[in-house]
Amino acid sequence: PPETKLLAVTLLTSLDENAIHEIGYKDHLSERVIQLAKLTEKAGLDGVVCSSHEIHDIRLNCGNEFVLMVPGIRPGGSDTADQKRVMSPRDAMDVGATHLVIGRPITQAASPRKAAEEILGTL
Repeated sequence: PPETKLLAVTLLTSLDENAIHEIGYKDHLSERVIQLAKLTEKAGLDGVVCSSHEIHDIRLNCGNEFVLMVPGIRPGGSDTADQKRVMSPRDAMDVGATHLVIGRPITQAASPRKAAEEILGTL
């Protein structure tokens, strides 16, 4: 049976630099995410939910065994909707994502199965 993993959320992919300053964070978005990832690792959790834009820096700070669950994944040509920090499935995997969250591009497609198969084809 698969082993249960515990993950913490860093910052939502629907937030950008302006949004985090509006809610009171003084440092840059990427610095805050790295801080949260390091705290997660120190607390003994298995990884984080993070934007694809922070994968590289989290890998440098937390290593390759740290799980990175990445929402905000959008295949080429997909509507980004409310997501501010997005990336294609292939690009996210190339920079070190371990798990991808691909919701609306599949669930809102005319043929969800075909959409999922096309995404798998890019990986």
